[in-house]
Amino acid sequence: MSIKTILISQPEPTSENSPYSKLIRKYKIKIDYRPFIHVEGLTAKEVRTQKVDFSKFQNIILTSRNAVDHFFRITEDMRFKVPDQTKYFCQSEAVAYYLQKYVVYRKRKIYVGNNNFKDLEPIFTKFNKEKFLVPTSGSLNPDIIRTLDSFEISWDRAQLFKTLVSDLSDLRNVYYDILVFFSPLGIESLFKNFPDFKQNKTLIAVYGNTTEEAAIAKSLRIDIKAPNEVAPSMAMAIEKYLKS
Repeated sequence: MSIKTILISQPEPTSENSPYSKLIRKYKIKIDYRPFIHVEGLTAKEVRTQKVDFSKFQNIILTSRNAVDHFFRITEDMRFKVPDQTKYFCQSEAVAYYLQKYVVYRKRKIYVGNNNFKDLEPIFTKFNKEKFLVPTSGSLNPDIIRTLDSFEISWDRAQLFKTLVSDLSDLRNVYYDILVFFSPLGIESLFKNFPDFKQNKTLIAVYGNTTEEAAIAKSLRIDIKAPNEVAPSMAMAIEKYLKS
């Protein structure tokens, strides 16, 4: 199958040298970007109903840039000054790098995982007498829940934002050779916008096990999957397919 068009269900990368830009130049393909979901922050009033006392948590577990943004937004809205001694556990280098928007990196205790928290277990258990907070969108990856529970630490979550399905009605009559998804909510958005969606010859690319499971639950055929040993990123997985 000759691939000419790809739809990435995320915002367009800000860097001109993104891996997808390289694919466009190398393979002469068209790549469009369209977020299938969007985020809205909860108000301070909505967060207060959860009875979250930020002062009781010495450690913040950050799983995404959205979690970073909304943690600092809501603490400011609630006039809570985050203590300088607060420790941050970031799921990835990308999250840790983004955290610098709010804190002076060299003056804070920041621990970085390799896209998960399992390799940080010794550090988590070192502080097992303290409390950990996970800012979330209301849902939390089951793998993260299992990992944190296995550490036998005292942790809790606070919903600070919510993820909503975006309106994609303008794409109803638009065809792409490959649709690329990064979360179960992206799959949910596809079928909420297009309940009668038929895959036919469209290729489906998924990132992560939970996204794959959501796609399979909707009877979609998985043609491209990342990460894997050969292709740790989605761009690499797509290129591997284009080469085949």
